Amino acid sequence: MKPAVVADIAPLRHAVAEARRRDLSIGLVPTMGALHAGHLSLIEAARAQMGYVVVSIFVNPTQFGPHEDFSRYPRPLERDLELCGAAGIDLVFLPQPDLLYPPGYRTFVEVTGLQDVLCGAARPGHFRGVATIVLKLFNLVQPDRAYFGQKDTQQVRILQQMVRDLNVPVEICVCPIIREADGLALSSRNGYLEAEERRHATILYRALTEARRRIEAGERDAAVVREMMREQIDSAPGAVLDYAAVVDADTLQDLVQLVPGRPVLLALAVKLGGTRLIDNLLIPM
Repeated sequence: MKPAVVADIAPLRHAVAEARRRDLSIGLVPTMGALHAGHLSLIEAARAQMGYVVVSIFVNPTQFGPHEDFSRYPRPLERDLELCGAAGIDLVFLPQPDLLYPPGYRTFVEVTGLQDVLCGAARPGHFRGVATIVLKLFNLVQPDRAYFGQKDTQQVRILQQMVRDLNVPVEICVCPIIREADGLALSSRNGYLEAEERRHATILYRALTEARRRIEAGERDAAVVREMMREQIDSAPGAVLDYAAVVDADTLQDLVQLVPGRPVLLALAVKLGGTRLIDNLLIPM
C-alpha cells in the first residue's frame, strides 16, 4: 500500500495542520530517496515515537558539486513509496526543484567552521546546500522531531548547530549507523560499487574498528591513530584516501591528544573507483 503523497506546499501544510488539530506530534524524516535499511531505521524510530510521520523525498541539487553524481543519483520512486507505505508513513512530500528553488532564489544557510572541514573541504558548498534544504523542510513541515543517521555525522553536527543558533524549535534525533553483515555502512551510493570494489569497501569499517581498539588499549596520540587508519586504507587495492580524521566530536577540529571527557570522532572518506564512501565511529572517552 502506498502512502498519501503531496508535491506542493499548500496540501503539505494542510495535512500537517490537520494532524496538529488531532493533537498529534509531528516527525520528519528528510531523505533523497533510494531508501535502504538505514533510512528505514529512521522511519521506524519516527513511527514508534511520533503520532504523524512525514518523509520527504528530494534529490537536492544545491548539495551536489558541478562534477558530482546529481544526474545519476538513484531515483527508484515506486519502490520508495512502497517502502514508505509498508512502514506506515502518513505522508510523503515529493517536491520538484523549482518549487523549493524558484527563479530568482538567492538565500542560503551556512554554518561556518563546521561546514568547511572533513567532507566540506573536498565538497565546497555541499553543507550550505544541506543546511538550506533542511531548514526549508523544517519551515514547511514544522516537525517536533527530525530524524537523521549517525553515518552522516558531520551533517548531523551542522544541523544541531543550525537549530541551536537560529532558535529552530525542532529536536534533532540521531539514529545509529546500520551496517551490512561485513560492516559496510549502508548508503544509497553502495549500489555504484563493482563487485571487487564492494569486497574492498569493508576496509573503512575495519580501519575504524582497529583505531577504536588502539584507543581502548590506551593510545592517546591522535597522529598515531590517523596514520594507522591511513595504512589500513592504503592496504586495500584500489582504495584512494580522501581523509582519515581524528577530531573533537563537537568542534570537528583535528586533535593532537585524546583526553578523558572529550568525545572523539574517527572519520574516513575513501574513493573506490568512482564511488566516494564515508564512515565514522564515535568514541565516548
